[in-house]
Amino acid sequence: MANGQLDPTVSMAALFGSRLKWYREQRGWTQAQLASKVYVSQSRVAQVERATGARPTAELARALDEAVGANGLLIDLWPHVYRESFPDWTRRFMELAAKAVVIREYAAHTVPGLLQTEAYARAVLGVGRTLTGPQQLEERVALRMGRQERLKKPDAPTLCLVLDESVLARPVGSGRTMRQQVLRLRQACNQHTVQVLPFESGEHPMMGGSLTLLTMPDGLEVAYTEGADHGQLFEEPEDVASFTRTYDQLRAVSLPPAMSARMIADAVEGYTDGRSHRRALAREQLQQSRGRQLRRGGGRVSRRRAGA
Repeated sequence: MANGQLDPTVSMAALFGSRLKWYREQRGWTQAQLASKVYVSQSRVAQVERATGARPTAELARALDEAVGANGLLIDLWPHVYRESFPDWTRRFMELAAKAVVIREYAAHTVPGLLQTEAYARAVLGVGRTLTGPQQLEERVALRMGRQERLKKPDAPTLCLVLDESVLARPVGSGRTMRQQVLRLRQACNQHTVQVLPFESGEHPMMGGSLTLLTMPDGLEVAYTEGADHGQLFEEPEDVASFTRTYDQLRAVSLPPAMSARMIADAVEGYTDGRSHRRALAREQLQQSRGRQLRRGGGRVSRRRAGA
């Protein structure tokens, strides 16, 4: 910042702030006058214009855009502003995922973001090592919820998921949070392809990490792997082909969609009554059923890791 002027090239938040200030001054308004039109404090407008403090919410971005007559520019900038609150390794992936026509994902530990409830997302995002504070948590939750709007549109991507059984077994947040989340997964089985990878399938090439395969409108495919505090995007055809084979292996040893839906429904019931002995009994029955199914339906995946 030179001579008190914000450099719009520093960040997307700075660009958003500089554009807002330009539109405001074109109308001859003070920050206080603009604040009164969008029902926030003058200091909040100052924070946005200076790219300090909390980033604007989607609702505030829309209100500011309409008030200053930006013709959608501020609304278009908002997703890019919010992506800056995420680690570097996720930003490129998020940009591609927003355009993908097919999304295939193996989730190792948590429910995929596109199907998370708000309470579950807040619990998951609230323990991230890169989180800097409560406001950033709210920003990340808002962005995650915003990304789910794609699934409601006519051009929604085809979604295929493989969920590790640990996704259903590990409680996240309160019992109510888990029940609502697992119930949403059960409902998703009616719209998307959802399979559960049972513990009995044993070791596999993606142990310890998640995998997402994206197919873009032009047919280009990319792969993205992610751990607790790192991620990597793969765009070379050889790498993507290797991860595609890995995903196919995981699907092959997962429960079929119908059996997966029943297992998820049983998990909903388990979180409903909250009694661990009933969940333990249901798990024992499921293990017996899945064991018979796996013995009839195929072997375990190869120990060879993807790309080896």
